[in-house]
Amino acid sequence: MRRNEYIKEVKNFTINFGPQHPAAHGVLRLVLELEGEEVKKADAHIGLLHRGTEKLMESKTYIQGLPYMDRLDYVSMMSQEHSYVLCIEKLMETKVSDRGQYIRVIMLELTRLLNHLLAISCHALDVGAMTAYFWGFEEREKLMEFYERVSGARMHAAYFRPGGVSMDFPVGMCDDIYNFCEQFRYRLDEIEELLTENRIWRDRLTGVGVVNLEEGLNRGFSGVMLRGSGLGWDLRKNMPYEKYEELDFDVAVGVNGDCFDRYLVRMEEMRQSLRIIVEAMNKMPEGVVNSRERGREEMKSSMEGLIRHFKEKSGGFKVRSGEVYVGTEAPKGEFGVYVVSDGSEKPYRVKLRSPGLLHLAGLEMMCKGHLIADVVTVIGTQDIVFGEVDR
Repeated sequence: MRRNEYIKEVKNFTINFGPQHPAAHGVLRLVLELEGEEVKKADAHIGLLHRGTEKLMESKTYIQGLPYMDRLDYVSMMSQEHSYVLCIEKLMETKVSDRGQYIRVIMLELTRLLNHLLAISCHALDVGAMTAYFWGFEEREKLMEFYERVSGARMHAAYFRPGGVSMDFPVGMCDDIYNFCEQFRYRLDEIEELLTENRIWRDRLTGVGVVNLEEGLNRGFSGVMLRGSGLGWDLRKNMPYEKYEELDFDVAVGVNGDCFDRYLVRMEEMRQSLRIIVEAMNKMPEGVVNSRERGREEMKSSMEGLIRHFKEKSGGFKVRSGEVYVGTEAPKGEFGVYVVSDGSEKPYRVKLRSPGLLHLAGLEMMCKGHLIADVVTVIGTQDIVFGEVDR
């Protein structure tokens, strides 16, 4: 028998992960190249949720474009609105009232709790822990009630406005938020008791998806994905906006840059958010919640002013020509909005910087050499939502 008859061709095994996989956190299709159970390559296919948000916003007035922001990262709705509204205010050189800024800070930190609760709960469910999922979603229901009380909607709030917010807190809202903060501290303790020292949880996360600081910076990572690698970069501290520079809170930082460190950072960030919320409520003064609405009241005092008010409400307001970029510390990282204005009622160009897209681009680097079961862990720690990835 000839020698070459015994030579066999060895090929890696290629499988599809998704796009309907329940642990993909959206419509993600991964083409995984495996050697046994070890990942050699992970090719991410995105765009399955693409709706052309940026182009749609260019055909709408500035206020009509605001609800599109809620539908990007549909776990951190008001955080997306915030960057867009700051862009408009920068172009219009609008100053926001103190009360309006404090209300924004409170709602932004409640939104951070909403996001991190879902991130940790779903991450735990992805790797096999179910109790944390139920506990997390029970708390999210209470937070969504606060959304509903200020905007009428549980998710797509469209609450922020150029100049402040659309309406003031209802009576008793601050008391209820304070009561929530007090009881939520104990729920965080319970979640940590369940997970932090759990041997299975630690084994599934420790040493998995390691991102060293240099790699994270080179790839444009931000938020928890960067802080977990040891860099204390938080736009609320380093480039403060609204009232954050007047509030006392710490930036949570990891050491090892693995999935477990990022879990710990998210847990600590929720505790810091509670500090921010309580201090903001204590410092919040009386007054108007929207500086532009005060001008509109004066506008409606005459027939000419009333006509101008009607035209602005129906046809939109004009914004001076120019271009501006604003990045804010959204729960998933730096969410940025770039707006070019030609002086009309509609933006000439809108571009969005979504942190999830850059994090997803690093998926192969984080998964390579790990087992196929670890791919689920890495996707969970990236905290991806495909509304902002695909746009």
